[in-house]
Amino acid sequence: MTFTLTDGLIDQIISAMENQEKSFLLDADTLSLVEKSDSVKADDNLFYELPEWNAADGFELREAFVNQLHIVAVKKELKEVLHSGRGVFKNFRNVLKNYPDADKRWHIFKHNFMSARINEWYNSLREVWGLEKLDYFSETDEDLVHDDFSFVEYKSGENQNEVLQQTCAFLTDDSSELPDDFRKSYYTLLEDRFKTYDLVNQTGVLCRSQADEFAGCITASVMVGNQEKTMVLTSFFVPENFRGLGIGTELVNLLLSQLKAQGKKWILLPNIFIPEFFEPLLIRRGFKKMRNGFFAEI
Repeated sequence: MTFTLTDGLIDQIISAMENQEKSFLLDADTLSLVEKSDSVKADDNLFYELPEWNAADGFELREAFVNQLHIVAVKKELKEVLHSGRGVFKNFRNVLKNYPDADKRWHIFKHNFMSARINEWYNSLREVWGLEKLDYFSETDEDLVHDDFSFVEYKSGENQNEVLQQTCAFLTDDSSELPDDFRKSYYTLLEDRFKTYDLVNQTGVLCRSQADEFAGCITASVMVGNQEKTMVLTSFFVPENFRGLGIGTELVNLLLSQLKAQGKKWILLPNIFIPEFFEPLLIRRGFKKMRNGFFAEI
C-alpha cells in the first residue's frame, strides 16, 4: 500500500525517531504511527519500518550543525561539548538554552536534517512502488539569514571588480590545472562581457557576512537594447563555505522583487551561471528548464 508523505506525518516520524525507548511502525492506511509489538510487525505493505536513527546519527546531526554555525562563541562551546565524551546530548541542549537565537537555528536545522533523511527513506519506498523520486527542499527562515548576513544592492562603480574576480574564480574553481595564460584570457572575456552589461544599467544584490566576507551575488541586465522587459542573468553564485544557509534562495527572491518593481516581465538564466546544486532552488521558485538554461515570468 502506497502513502503520501505530508508535513504532519514528517513531524510524527521525527518524534518517533528521536524516541530511543520505543520502536514505532507507520500504518499506511491511517497515516499514523503504532508501537511495534509481537502482534504488530513490519510487512512492507500496511506497516512500514521507519528510517533508522540512533545515537551515532544524533551525534552526526549535532556535528553538522556546529560545522555550519557562524556564531563564534556558541560554536566554540558546542565543539567543546562534542569532544567531551560524556553527557553530550544533554550538555549540548544546556549550552543552547543560553543562546536563544542559536537554539532557534538548531531546531530549524534539526528538522531539515531529519526531514532529508526521511525523504531518502520515502524515495526508496517510491522506487519499490515504481514511482518517481521526489525532491526535498529544506525550510529556510529569512529572518535568520538576515541576522547573519547583509544583502545590499549591486552598484557598478563600487562592486564591479569584486564580482568579476569572484565570478571568474567560481567558474574555474574545478579546473586547477588550467594554465595561467588561459585563466587570464577567460577573465578578460568575462570582464568585457560584464562591463558591457554594466553599460545598460545592470542590477543585482550582493551578500556579505557579519565579518564583511563576500558570501554571494546575483546580477541581471537587459538582454538586448530593444527588449526592455526581458532580463538575462549575468552572475549568480554562493561560495562553498556559505552554502546551505538560505543565501541563494534569498538572493533570487530579492532580485525578482527588484525586477518586478522595475516592471520587467521575463528573466533568462544561461547554463554557464547555473551550478547543478542550484537547480532545485530555481524549480521551486517557478523557473522552467530549457535546453540552454532556465527562464521565468517575473
